[in-house]
Amino acid sequence: MRSRLLILCPGQGDQHAQMFDLARGEPRAAALLDSLALPPLRHMFDNRSAQQLIVASTLATWEALRDKVPPPALVAGYSIGELSAYGVAGAYTPAQTLALAEARARLMDACLDAQPDQALAALSGLPLRQAAILCAGQSCHVAIETGADSCIAGGPAAALAALEAQTVAAGGRCKRLPVAVASHTPYMAAAVAPFAKLLGDADFAPMRAPVVAGISALAGSGKAQAVEHLSRQLAETILWAGCMDTCAEAGVTVALELGPGAALSRMLRARHPHIACRSAAEFRSLAGVVGWLERECG
Repeated sequence: MRSRLLILCPGQGDQHAQMFDLARGEPRAAALLDSLALPPLRHMFDNRSAQQLIVASTLATWEALRDKVPPPALVAGYSIGELSAYGVAGAYTPAQTLALAEARARLMDACLDAQPDQALAALSGLPLRQAAILCAGQSCHVAIETGADSCIAGGPAAALAALEAQTVAAGGRCKRLPVAVASHTPYMAAAVAPFAKLLGDADFAPMRAPVVAGISALAGSGKAQAVEHLSRQLAETILWAGCMDTCAEAGVTVALELGPGAALSRMLRARHPHIACRSAAEFRSLAGVVGWLERECG
């Protein structure tokens, strides 16, 4: 069977000071990074800086690899990674994608200003339905469905502290994440319409591969989907487990995660172990990434 490559684009949480080092080993990718007005790495966990830096790392890694690897059959991105996915697919230029990431974060920060002290936490060890009930009882929401017994929850920081206690008491686990906004929950509702307007006004090039939409787990390749889904996902639950299933059902045989960290590749391996999956961050060189893909894709 012919190999089908999936490109995965990460969200916030695993950024680090060396996240551009791999891409800078390729001159064209290094030039791309030099052309972008990036925020300082010392602010990498501030929402506005984090979103831009993660997008830049993802797109620079793809710039370093795209002429050396098979064309992707599908692209999927987690949270801000869904915007990166459209950059990988060619709909937006890197500069456009970075500008949209900055605007996205700015609009989200405005929601945070209106309702301060927001946070995200990872819940595991409880059925998703039970976790959702616990969230609702604390004015929190399921932000991302990651598995049958795991999710990301968002809401006020004090409410998440109470949710953590309830989760542990019920036999589950709860870990606060280094993200200061309740992404993908109704706390971001005021950002949806203005971001949709920015997306609608942006130039949109023909896509080289379909992108899986987080809120529907459906693959598409047009501007209408990009505008609707990239805006709505700010305030709606991401169905990441469903996105992984969509990729498997599409016949994906090999997957490469681009940006910092390896959370997406770990989740995909756990859910669909027949898919050969690695993160670029696991390799010491671009040649190592290319060599692995050559072996897996044939």
